[in-house]
Amino acid sequence: MELARLAQLSHPFLSQLERGQARPSMVSLERIARALGSSQIELIAAATDDLVPGESTARVSVVRKVEGPQGPFGGGEARILVHGDAPFIPMDFRGSNTSPGEFYRHDEAEFLHVVSGVVVVDLADEGQFELVAGDSVHYAGGTLHRWCSPRGEEYHLFIVKERRSGA
Repeated sequence: MELARLAQLSHPFLSQLERGQARPSMVSLERIARALGSSQIELIAAATDDLVPGESTARVSVVRKVEGPQGPFGGGEARILVHGDAPFIPMDFRGSNTSPGEFYRHDEAEFLHVVSGVVVVDLADEGQFELVAGDSVHYAGGTLHRWCSPRGEEYHLFIVKERRSGA
């Protein structure tokens, strides 16, 4: 019931999702992800067992350039760069959004490194930072955050997010 309220989706719809009798639209998936303090790509990865704790006992995870769950993340597209139960989630992210959109907030700390392009990272009360290739930013869990391209040009980020505790 609480998830339905937070995601602004009906309880019967969420029950159908849980039983595999319905498929969410990307809008519904975004609402569910936000309500859980997660992202669409992390939910997609969990659904494919790529981030399910205990599913992988391997000590090494190799992800080839054509592998890894891919999907929407923070105004662009991300690809998760690890399989299985890692203590962090590294992602390759590309975007060109000029609007930062709504703020995101989750309990996990996050690290962003700009591989190419220019990105403005808005951390609400902590300030706005224009970052160029080679720059990085780390922020603690609970920090409101969003980002965009100041000129609509593509930017490329390497993102590392802590794994959700209890995930």
